[in-house]
Amino acid sequence: MNEGDNRQIARDSLFLMADLRIDGLEGEYRIKVRNLSAGGMMGEGPVRIVRGSIVEVNIRNVGWVKGSVAWVQDNRFGVAFREDIDPKLARAPVGVGEDPAPRFTRNHQAHHSGGTTLRKI
Repeated sequence: MNEGDNRQIARDSLFLMADLRIDGLEGEYRIKVRNLSAGGMMGEGPVRIVRGSIVEVNIRNVGWVKGSVAWVQDNRFGVAFREDIDPKLARAPVGVGEDPAPRFTRNHQAHHSGGTTLRKI
C-alpha cells in the first residue's frame, strides 16, 4: 500500500487527550488526538519526536496501543498502529462496559424509602 492509499481509510475527527510514551525515553507526554482511525491517529503536542520512532499511546476506553511515527510536521505527527483498534470505543463515555465509573461520578438520584419523598432545602 503506498502513501496515497492510506488517505482512503475512514478517519474520525475528534479532540481528546491521551498519554504518549516514546521508546528509549523516560516518562509520558500529554498529547491531543486530532483524528483517529482503526489503523492510526494524528497527535499534537509539545513533543520532540522523529519519523520512525516506536511509540505507545494510551487512548481512552482503548488502552495502550503500540505503533510507529509515520510523519512529523511542526507539533503534529501521525502514528501508524501495529494492530487495528476500534476507534468508536474512544468516543464512548468513560466507564461504559465491564468497568463502570465510580459511584461519585455518576448522576445523583435522590434515594426514596417507604414512599416518603425528600424535600429540597
